[in-house]
Amino acid sequence: MGANMARRLKETGHRVSAVYDVRRDSAKALAQELGCSAPESLKEVTASADVILTVVTDNAAMRGIFAPEGDSLLIGAAGKFFINCATVSPSIHLEVSAACDAVGASALEACMASSITQARNGTLYLMVGGSENVFLSLESILKDLSSTIQRFGGIGEAAKVKALVNMVMNINTAALAEGLGLGAAMGLDLQMLKIVFAQTGANSRVLETDGDDMIAREHDCYFSAAHAAKDSGIANELAVEAGVPVPLSHATELQYRRLISLGLGELDKSGIAELTFPGRTV
Repeated sequence: MGANMARRLKETGHRVSAVYDVRRDSAKALAQELGCSAPESLKEVTASADVILTVVTDNAAMRGIFAPEGDSLLIGAAGKFFINCATVSPSIHLEVSAACDAVGASALEACMASSITQARNGTLYLMVGGSENVFLSLESILKDLSSTIQRFGGIGEAAKVKALVNMVMNINTAALAEGLGLGAAMGLDLQMLKIVFAQTGANSRVLETDGDDMIAREHDCYFSAAHAAKDSGIANELAVEAGVPVPLSHATELQYRRLISLGLGELDKSGIAELTFPGRTV
């Protein structure tokens, strides 16, 4: 996601001054492609730009890049802007924003309901949280990355919405895998079944994006099963805090965690069909 966002920003006339990744080979290759630097430290990233976009995997990674001690994006960050795009817990966005405020920097959350193709094409669906002044300062960058921007108020609010988006998406994906898997077990024509699903109340966005991949066992990763488990977990934690039962979401998280336990966490989320189709290896 980050690499394609960097490509898009350069393509739309922004100066991409540095790219950073814990996988040094990936960072160096992208830097060579974009004609920018590939710093070895986070503090060098902050020093190289006025606006820093972050896309990391989980809560721990987010805390790590904004650590109060050691190498951190917060070093020399006074006057800088951070656009944080990872799907992490709302509380982490609040924590990071407070840390940025403490050093004179500004943070905006820009949660993405899209995948790598949309990142490359500048058609991300962005859910934004943060102060209006910070949003207006960064709006031109956000517009070059997206086709839709929805703003939800302060820091943490967009992350709540993103958690619910992924919760429902993951439930729909798991349900589709079960429907197609049961259809396969009963000997039905799965392409016919897909058409019927699409024309009835069984329709969903994931039918379009994942249905054929489930049938063909093509699980090239656009959004990993591991990330699906993590994101369902975020939503389930929010549900516990709110005192709302979400048994379908808990069941979905368990299915994705089963994939991880089988060593299949890096499959696309469509890989959940490996648990439901008859005769498959797992």
